[in-house]
Amino acid sequence: MRLRYIARKCGWALLTLWFVLTANFFLFRIMPGDPIGLLARSTRLSPEALQQQIHLFGLDQPLPAQYVTYLKQTLSGNLGVSIISGTDVSEMLGARLWPTVLLVGLGTLIAAVIGVLAGIKGGWTRGSGFDRGSLYSSLLLYATPEGWLGMLLLIVFAGTLGWFPAGGYASNSGSGAASIGDVARHLFLPVLTLALGYVGSFVIVMRSSMIDVKEEEYISTARAKGLNDASIRRHHAVPNAFLPSFTLIVLSIGFILGGAIVVETVFSWPGLGLLTYQAIKDQDYPVLEAVFLISSGAVIAANLVADIAYGYLDPRVDEV
Repeated sequence: MRLRYIARKCGWALLTLWFVLTANFFLFRIMPGDPIGLLARSTRLSPEALQQQIHLFGLDQPLPAQYVTYLKQTLSGNLGVSIISGTDVSEMLGARLWPTVLLVGLGTLIAAVIGVLAGIKGGWTRGSGFDRGSLYSSLLLYATPEGWLGMLLLIVFAGTLGWFPAGGYASNSGSGAASIGDVARHLFLPVLTLALGYVGSFVIVMRSSMIDVKEEEYISTARAKGLNDASIRRHHAVPNAFLPSFTLIVLSIGFILGGAIVVETVFSWPGLGLLTYQAIKDQDYPVLEAVFLISSGAVIAANLVADIAYGYLDPRVDEV
C-alpha cells in the first residue's frame, strides 16, 4: 500500500479530531449558563478550589486564549472536574470504562459472529426457508427499539421467571469463580439485548454482499472449473463479500467507548452510557464534554483503522 494513501487518511482523521475538539469547546459555552456559573453550582468545590479551576482552564481569559488553554489541557489528559460531585472527570471515565467495554464489546462480538454467519448462509441460499426466516427476523430485530426490548426481557426473565438479576453490575464484592459467575448473571440480559439489537444490521449487510458477489463473473468461472459449492463460497465469495461487513464491525467497535445509553439505563449498568444519562439529567457539562470527546475520538480511530485495513484487503481502494 502506498504511504501517500495512509498519510492522507491519517491527515483526514487528525482534521476530523480537531473539528470535534473545536465543536466540543463551543458546545460547552453555548449551553444554558456560562462555564463559571456551572462550576459555581458545585457543592463540593470551595471558593478557593473554584477559583483554581477557573484559572486552570483559562475561564478568566478572553475566548481565543480560552480555546488555546482548552486544547492544551485536553491534549494533556486533563478533562476537568464534575460539577455535581467535584470528582476528577478522568477518574470517573476510568471507573466506568471497563463495564462498558465488557458489555458493548461482548454484545457486538456475539452479534457480529451470528450476523455474518447467518448472512453468508442466507445470501448464498437466497429464497430458501432459512434465508426468508433470517431476513424477516433481522428486519424485525433491526426495527425493534433496544429500550423496549430490554424492558421486555427484564420483565420476563428477571421479574416473572426470576432467572437473572434486575440490574446492576454485581450483587457482591467477592473474588474468584463466584464473583465471575455473579457478574455473568448480571451481564446476560443486557448483552442479550445488545446482541439482538445489533445482529440484524450484520445479517442484512452480509446477505446483501453475498447476493451481489454470487452474480460476479469469477464465481461463474469457478463453477465452470468444476469447483464444488462449498469451496467456491469459502474461497471466492466470502472473502470479497466480507469487506462491507468488516467495515461495519470495526466501526461498531469504535462505538464501544460511547456506551449504550438506553441499555445501560434500563439495566442500571454502571458504564459510560449510564454516566452520560446521569450527566444529561444533572446538566453536568464537563462530564458530557469528556464523554462526547472520548466517544468521538474512538469512532474516528476506528474509522481510520477500517480505512487502512480496507486498503490492505482491497488494493483497488489505494488507487482512488
